[in-house]
Amino acid sequence: MRDLSTVLASIDAVNAEDPRLLDGRPLALVQGERCWSWVETLCPKAADALLIAARAHHLRRWDLPRTHYPQGRPGYLSWRREQKHRHAAHLRTLLNNHSYDHASTDRAVEIIQKNGLGTDPEVQTFEDAVCLTFLETEFSTTADRIDDQPKMASVVAKTLRKMSPEGQALAMSIPLSERETAIVSASLQCP
Repeated sequence: MRDLSTVLASIDAVNAEDPRLLDGRPLALVQGERCWSWVETLCPKAADALLIAARAHHLRRWDLPRTHYPQGRPGYLSWRREQKHRHAAHLRTLLNNHSYDHASTDRAVEIIQKNGLGTDPEVQTFEDAVCLTFLETEFSTTADRIDDQPKMASVVAKTLRKMSPEGQALAMSIPLSERETAIVSASLQCP
């Protein structure tokens, strides 16, 4: 059975459980909607698996806070790796509960795990959309938390390097505060 609208409603219902808020709405719900929108901008004829992965890219992320891992890059990378596996497992369960076909389920899971990044155009579109969503929804709070412009510029530089030229161009079109614009400008000077 393939009913995209029912699957999306289920993803949205899970995302709506996120206790973290952005402008009064659950953060994961906002991020799922924004990531979906970026995918549609980047790839107007996107396959269902890519759209599903975009909507579910932070599925139940709040269950495993970053604070449960050590500070610094190694802790961050461990947390991110575990989140990727958890998102994929939650998505697979959700799609199986909807009797979604196995091929599409497997493909959505591959995309959400970023398997083939650098060689698979759909995975690159997903990565671009995720990065754009980060810049749109978490840039300011991350900059506040880090509170170190050179370090934040390095974070933005790493984000931009993961993106395609089209994704990078879209990133430059996102409205930013004066502080965020200065950070992006500094990121362009990072090695």
